[in-house]
Amino acid sequence: MATANHTIDRRVARTRTSLHRALISLIIEKGYDSITVEEICQAANVGRSTFYLHYTGKDDLKQSGLDGLRRQLAETAAHAAKGEGSQRLGFSLAMFEHARDHVDVYRALAGSRGGAVALGTIRQILSDLVRAELATNVGKPLQDAIPRELVVQYVVGAYMAVLTWWLDGGTKLPPDRVDAMFRRLASEGVMAKDS
Repeated sequence: MATANHTIDRRVARTRTSLHRALISLIIEKGYDSITVEEICQAANVGRSTFYLHYTGKDDLKQSGLDGLRRQLAETAAHAAKGEGSQRLGFSLAMFEHARDHVDVYRALAGSRGGAVALGTIRQILSDLVRAELATNVGKPLQDAIPRELVVQYVVGAYMAVLTWWLDGGTKLPPDRVDAMFRRLASEGVMAKDS
């Protein structure tokens, strides 16, 4: 029995991977808004009934991919928090690397309804990660009693601005360099002296 379930799980994973890849290739080719479920199924070589066994529509398929990103960033942040020196904003480098690896998708989504939804979801993912990190510092008061939610919005807003700037500039700087600059600005602020 365990072998049969394992085989089914592999088939499900292959089907979902195929559908995600098809969606990404279609987004790059023609943009998100004009893609149909039928086109996704054709590109993935999957029947419509199989598609609907897994997803309610193309938005659900896209959201599923973003849920995978959420898990990856949460695991990275948790690992960074437990590591030596317990690195703050542990999601940052992983998110820059993900964006670099999927820059064509980010560009294809830019300006589309699907892109706005995806970026809103990414903003929410990052906000949740920053909130979780701040929650580990509950006993430590914020300087001048700054509301924690303001800190969340400030950090995530700055991160999204840096990410957009970097993507718009063609990702010429390596992810680790942009990450280091973002972390420095986030921790020291813009008025810190150059070292």
